[in-house]
Amino acid sequence: MTTATLSLPELTAAATEAARTSASATDAERAGWLNAVADALDANAAELVDIADAETSLGVPRLTGEVARTTGQLRLFARVITEGSYLEAIIDHADPSATPPKPDLRRILKPIGPVAVFSASNFPFAFSVAGGDTASALAVGCPVIVKAHSGHLRLSERTAEIVSGALRGAGAPEGLFALVSGREVGTALVQDPAIKAVGFTGSIPGGRALFDLATARPDPIPFYGELGSLNPVVITGAALQARSSELAAGLAGSFTLGAGQFCTNPGVVFIPAGTGFAAHVAEASKDKPAHGMLTSRIAEAYSDGLRSFASVDGVDVVCGTVDQDAAANGAAPVVFSTTAAKVLERPEQLLEECFGPTTMLIEYADQEELSAVLAKVPGSLTATLHSERGEDVAALVEQLSGLAGRVLFEGWPTGVAVNWAQQHGGPYPATTSLFTSVGATAVRRFQRPVAYQDAPEEVLHPALREANPLRVPRRVDGELQLP
Repeated sequence: MTTATLSLPELTAAATEAARTSASATDAERAGWLNAVADALDANAAELVDIADAETSLGVPRLTGEVARTTGQLRLFARVITEGSYLEAIIDHADPSATPPKPDLRRILKPIGPVAVFSASNFPFAFSVAGGDTASALAVGCPVIVKAHSGHLRLSERTAEIVSGALRGAGAPEGLFALVSGREVGTALVQDPAIKAVGFTGSIPGGRALFDLATARPDPIPFYGELGSLNPVVITGAALQARSSELAAGLAGSFTLGAGQFCTNPGVVFIPAGTGFAAHVAEASKDKPAHGMLTSRIAEAYSDGLRSFASVDGVDVVCGTVDQDAAANGAAPVVFSTTAAKVLERPEQLLEECFGPTTMLIEYADQEELSAVLAKVPGSLTATLHSERGEDVAALVEQLSGLAGRVLFEGWPTGVAVNWAQQHGGPYPATTSLFTSVGATAVRRFQRPVAYQDAPEEVLHPALREANPLRVPRRVDGELQLP
């Protein structure tokens, strides 16, 4: 476990060496490493929260909960690897009588190798140094080099110290984890031949630049980027008639949560024309205070985004003011409204993510227009539908499923459960891959399949041996076998 006191080539060389040990470590051993890190973070939570609050202004309650989420997901991945199905062990026995004869084939997932992780600005714990990317990579035996986010550098350094100490105390190999900082180092990290995959959460321009570097290498590598998301919401006329005030309160709470700095922030809301819903949203939003943003760059981009929306004829400000200096005074909520017809005229401007406490209400005339404007919405992490029981929404659900990785029918998209079924990913630009960055199956990003043909049993992973000593779920000759 090393830090930036070593050069990048030294760090990646150490990670390559550690990969040999971590790949051969047992699931129980790696689970012990993850649990040790979780315990250490919990033990130092108060100190870490104080540092994080000073750097991010996210507040002690929110940050305290985020530490708990971070340690919870470390422990989840410890359970995932000891349960065993993550290996996807498959055995097809030889069949000499088949035409042509079939050999003995045994397939399993193996760690991909050293991984680079880029911390996010908006989750200084859960998507940062010891966040989900780091946890899922370490879980399957991949060493991790984290590129710290400049918005919480002191927190990153202290977290890395705690993680390194915990791993060392748990007997993990040196070189398994390291922290670096700086934009140039981050670029070099993606291009380093020792790095076999990248996890990234951040802006579309920054993520796309790194994605292009990763795929332009002589040996292209997977780039698992979470970049941007509008998270469309559709509300039917029946839902508004039944519970307009309730929906307005829920929307106001969601788009202003954490100063709107969530990747699942509901950025566009499609409503039937002529419902008066905008007035309810304005009333629910009017007393929401301004909050400091994570970095001055994010604050400036928020103010610029507001002005861009307001500059379009046919876009009205329902609540709040566009003339604000978010960097100096904090970001204040703003609600816009326009029509689907206007969005269809200017999709490149009105369907642009504005990261902060804002949302745009878009009125549609009929289902045909709604379908047309939804077709222009870029890929998102989430899509939400509020309708009433008995409504025929099957076609709408199918369209929303094509837009996003998670489709909600109740509640609001802010908040991501960390469990086995979670899918936190969607079509580009939400993510650059088909995989999730949250939940148990996030480990799949950092594994690759290998099949062994007619191999002697002593060289096989225990999960592929005939006796199944690890008692893991397997598919044998086409049949799923549970331990």
